[in-house]
Amino acid sequence: MAKLKSLAKDTAIYGLSSIVGRFLNYLLVPLYTHYMPKDSGDYGVSTNIYAYTALILAILTFGMETTLFRFANDEKEPDTVFSTAFATVGTLTAVFLALIFGFITPIADYLGYGAHHEYLLMMAAVVAMDALQALPFSYLRFLKRPIHFASLKLLFIFLNIGLNLLYFVVLGKTSVFYVFFINLLCTGFIMLLFIPGIFKIHWHFDGQLLRRMFSYSWPILILSIAGVLNQVADKIIFPLVYPNEAEANVQLGVYGSCVKIAMIMALITQAFRYAYEPIVFAKAKDTDSQEYYAAAMKYFLIFTLLAFLCVVGYMPVIQHIIGEGYREGLGVVPIVMAAEIMMGVYFNLSFWYKLIDKTIYGAVFSIIGCTVLVAVNIIFIPRFSYWACAWGGVAGYGTAMVLSYVIGQRKNPIDYPMKEIMVYVALTAVFFIVMTLTDALPVWAKLIINTALIALFMAYIVKKDLPLGGLPVVGKYFRPTPQPLPCREGSNHHQEENNK
Repeated sequence: MAKLKSLAKDTAIYGLSSIVGRFLNYLLVPLYTHYMPKDSGDYGVSTNIYAYTALILAILTFGMETTLFRFANDEKEPDTVFSTAFATVGTLTAVFLALIFGFITPIADYLGYGAHHEYLLMMAAVVAMDALQALPFSYLRFLKRPIHFASLKLLFIFLNIGLNLLYFVVLGKTSVFYVFFINLLCTGFIMLLFIPGIFKIHWHFDGQLLRRMFSYSWPILILSIAGVLNQVADKIIFPLVYPNEAEANVQLGVYGSCVKIAMIMALITQAFRYAYEPIVFAKAKDTDSQEYYAAAMKYFLIFTLLAFLCVVGYMPVIQHIIGEGYREGLGVVPIVMAAEIMMGVYFNLSFWYKLIDKTIYGAVFSIIGCTVLVAVNIIFIPRFSYWACAWGGVAGYGTAMVLSYVIGQRKNPIDYPMKEIMVYVALTAVFFIVMTLTDALPVWAKLIINTALIALFMAYIVKKDLPLGGLPVVGKYFRPTPQPLPCREGSNHHQEENNK
């Protein structure tokens, strides 16, 4: 229980930085969708290029974030693990920058940005700095310094929002160029803040350690690439296969803006991962580790399903995050959120092969899932536009999730409370259908009904799995008042005699 409380606390801190930061970033969505009209295609350009940077970042970090946790817990000198990993990532980053700057013209022409080399050069610099920052951020997590971690993340967000407001609202600079330029400035500033801490590290490169780390990390690299492709492949593929080239970035902009709403699930999963990953490796040898993993899975699903209902239930309000011209794609939001929940479950299931050093399984599962996703996108985007992107995510994540569960239960079985989990899934499905059926009602009536359904779901959680008496602060108001023990006749006399 103490470990679960620690997980909850760290998840809250990491989640605060991620969720508050993403919420503040949501303020940029109406900003961009107002100042960059749908027909300009600028938001689609932003969506497309950021998809490429996410994929490149996964390649450059080379799975060293998870590898850092795995080896830092075993080695006597965690600084050696960090410096060896950092040197590897730094070398890959230098090679990447040399290739981009050396071959920018053919690369830009191939990607369709021949007239805008500057977009790619700025984002290459951003993704290079992000790769170099990934390991220091991971080391803060290993050192259990969530406050420092969250402070830097939030500083980036506030600086980014401030500069966007300055350029777009005050100065009237509304081109997508400034989206990339501001990101470059903010990432560079955070990079400078890491320099003093990096110099405090006891640097030592260990070649033998690197070989061991490499054998562990390369399947994670494949896993990461496949995982990122599951998230961004649709945004990369879309302009390449959509039949109307002129309309491609417009439709991609609609999809990209609506996906922003669905990313609440990605935030919850990310916050959970930041806190959960270090604890899993540290707890691997404990006798109660299996029960802990099963409980963590159940509570993860409970709260992601609650978040799903909240987003769907309050969509009449949340939809105002994006500009009116982009709201035609809101129907994909529940589908994308369902895919993100599957991805979160897959992440929870992934630790069985990480703990037994069989990360090759994760690579295989992710490759298969990614292949399914890519196939769905290539086949169906020309006919169904961005709806194929949304359902492709469900198909890809669902495939990887099922494979990991089935094979994991054979290789390293964990007694997950499947009956309890399926009750929550079924309850969520029923409430979602009811919420969908109320679409024809006035907004006020829909909100009242949806609020009642969400309250009912929360009441079920409290009754079955989260007794209020166990919560800090408020719990004392729900605990039964302790009754005094009955005194046997003559006990006071004996106590008085003892006192004498």
